[in-house]
Amino acid sequence: MKVSFYKYHGTGNDFIIMDNRQKKKFLKKSSIARLCHRRFGIGADGLMLLQKKKGYDFEMLYFNSDGNESSLCGNGSRCITHFAKKVNLLKKNKAHFLANDGEHEAVVIKNTVRLKMNDVKEIETGTDYYFLQTGSPHCVKFKPEVKSADIISEAKKIRFSERFKNEGVNVNFVEKSDNGIFVRTYERGVEAETLSCGTGVTASALAAALRGVASSENHCEISTPGGELVVRFRRQNDLSFSDIWLEGPATFVYKGEIDL
Repeated sequence: MKVSFYKYHGTGNDFIIMDNRQKKKFLKKSSIARLCHRRFGIGADGLMLLQKKKGYDFEMLYFNSDGNESSLCGNGSRCITHFAKKVNLLKKNKAHFLANDGEHEAVVIKNTVRLKMNDVKEIETGTDYYFLQTGSPHCVKFKPEVKSADIISEAKKIRFSERFKNEGVNVNFVEKSDNGIFVRTYERGVEAETLSCGTGVTASALAAALRGVASSENHCEISTPGGELVVRFRRQNDLSFSDIWLEGPATFVYKGEIDL
């Protein structure tokens, strides 16, 4: 059976998107993993299905490259919103959609997409880390010379630690830059570094605000190996944030067909 797909990336975080409004695509875990494989498939950090959902413009189902359904993907959400605009699902460039962690709003401005994240009401702070949920769980660590550091071995120790080995955790390594912060991310489910992570840069921006190194009191500019993003927020008290928006490019790469 041949199926159509669309390849997108958000600052290098790349995805396969399939239009499943007719609910004809039932993908097995093994099929998703094969499609995302960079040698034997299309190649992607994750796969998304766009589906109909009463009361919403669409529903987004997100799967990591290992084939498992996962929690919110921030860059994926921005890309699938851009795709929804491309297939004429949106009115006035605004989206109201359902993801794994609940409902979201998004705004499309040409090739830039702004995504409203859920409020963060609690942040765990340790001696050398911050742990918080931004739709997905993140452990944020500030580290010097992040661009040249070997983050994989350190990230795996955290990802597969006794605390996180079952559910997993994404690990972000952050360094202050001239205008904001630089972030590298190890993602669970991908089990490797990705060029960017939307929920990860959001978590890192909030941690930077707590640390006093964000670009300002209500926004943070973020550089990643895949490109530039901005997170805007309102700090409620010491450890909670509201009105959080993730902003950055969503890029259509190509459309294709593949045999399942």
